[in-house]
Amino acid sequence: MDGAVVRPARGTDRAKGADAMAKNIQSLERAAAMLRLLAGGERRLGLSDIASSLGLAKGTAHGILRTLQQEGFVEQDAASGRYQLGAELLRLGNSYLDVHELRARALVWADDLARSSGESVYLGVLHQQGVLIVHHVFRPDDSRQVLEVGAMQPLHSTALGKVLSAYDPVAHSEAVEAERKDFTPRTVTALDAFEGTLDLTRARGWADDVEETWEGVASVAAPIHDRRRMPVGAVGVTGAVERVCAEGELRSELVAAVRDCARAVSRDLGAGRF
Repeated sequence: MDGAVVRPARGTDRAKGADAMAKNIQSLERAAAMLRLLAGGERRLGLSDIASSLGLAKGTAHGILRTLQQEGFVEQDAASGRYQLGAELLRLGNSYLDVHELRARALVWADDLARSSGESVYLGVLHQQGVLIVHHVFRPDDSRQVLEVGAMQPLHSTALGKVLSAYDPVAHSEAVEAERKDFTPRTVTALDAFEGTLDLTRARGWADDVEETWEGVASVAAPIHDRRRMPVGAVGVTGAVERVCAEGELRSELVAAVRDCARAVSRDLGAGRF
């Protein structure tokens, strides 16, 4: 009949909808496979390597990589053009670990560290542009102290913050982009000097803060890793400079105790030996 509108059968509509859904699911499966591939083996992979490993056309692989890159899940090295996992994926991974689990795993070890060191112990995690204190053990000397759970500390000057900035790419980005304030004459704020401090932290496995945030106060902290070897927090001790330091240097036995505590908590989280 002239002028009549021919409508497809409902079954055809359903078939097209099913096809579209299948393609969407297939795209998700391919993206997930791509992330798993980047998570294992070589640190960085080229487009050809990724496409051939997953049996994809280069154009298809590039389209998925471009989308993942826009979302921050994948990063591309400007010099080599190769791809690696991005900081946003690490952020999501860190949020997977319940802070309460981290705190629960650290309770006994933090108590032991406070007893052995005679100083206050803090457990911190990245939160926005600072360090959120999620657990605080008082210095065991019966002095009057204030519970600081829920308090925020700066990333660039505290021992906890330096550890997170050194090992967590997301924390590093936050510390670099944030305003680095001078709290004392010893605070490091220049970017080059700050990056040098983080290099030193990674090289020795711990960070310090000797009157960089508070006059007369010194701290030492070490990183905590989870079963995927990702940095999920930091633990440290804080006290008066004259107790934490000896002859102008942090007491070596205190540094060792903090590192042992961090390793113990990491093992409890499944990190294994490191």
